[in-house]
Amino acid sequence: MNKLKKGLGRGLSSLIGETSTNQNINSTDIQNLTKNRFQPRKIFSQDKLEELTNSIKERGILQPIIVRKHTKVDGKYEIIAGERRWLAAKNAGLKEVPIVVTKADDLKSLEFAIIENVQRDDLNPLEEAQSYQRLIDEFSYDHEKVSKFIGKSRSYITNSLRILTLPSKVLKLIEDRKISAGHAKILVGLSNAEFIANKIFEKKLSVRQAESFVKIFKSKKNSLKSRDVNVQSLENSLIDKIGLKVVISNRKDNKGSIKIEYKDLDQLNRIINTIKAYY
Repeated sequence: MNKLKKGLGRGLSSLIGETSTNQNINSTDIQNLTKNRFQPRKIFSQDKLEELTNSIKERGILQPIIVRKHTKVDGKYEIIAGERRWLAAKNAGLKEVPIVVTKADDLKSLEFAIIENVQRDDLNPLEEAQSYQRLIDEFSYDHEKVSKFIGKSRSYITNSLRILTLPSKVLKLIEDRKISAGHAKILVGLSNAEFIANKIFEKKLSVRQAESFVKIFKSKKNSLKSRDVNVQSLENSLIDKIGLKVVISNRKDNKGSIKIEYKDLDQLNRIINTIKAYY
């Protein structure tokens, strides 16, 4: 048993190098392969899958599928890396596929799957975050260890995981790529994340437009929140007295303005006469 030569990407190669692997590339019946139980990717791009299918029809599989022996079924193999190649090969009508067999436990299997997908940018933000969370929950990783393993900063990992705090309906929009990772970062921590997410999708807002929308929404909300109950009571009292819309803007230093709306000259005269009568 020898270590597999490098060639699948730095991170993936180093992982393969840590495991005992058959040097020879073998072929097996395509039906002998099963999908990786730890595959973090739930959605495969149909366009990319079709492109790969056409490529395999023309040139065959250029890169072997990395597998491990199935733990429950003799003669079967579980895919470690290369599930998309396997799916495309099935679509292309191949009966056999090239494989390299490696010894890998569940942790190594998950690590293989994560590295392959992250390096190829195949995961949506939700799938990526779920992968990191699985390392933490099932294999006792911490943020620092995930950071070193993936080769990204600790803050990147932490921010990625924060996506998982969003409401389930927002997570579904991310999973379906209806809103982007940039959008998701804006939504984290918002009490109205679902409302904002739907607006982003409906209006097809860019990340920058979404940021502006959130700022405007927050300023309006804060303005309403900051309104003093006594000020609101005074407004209602004046409205009852003069029958016109009154808005009192009172700042923290107790300076501000009173706005009275009128619709015609008669209403304006009534306002003026009322003020004259008392001053």
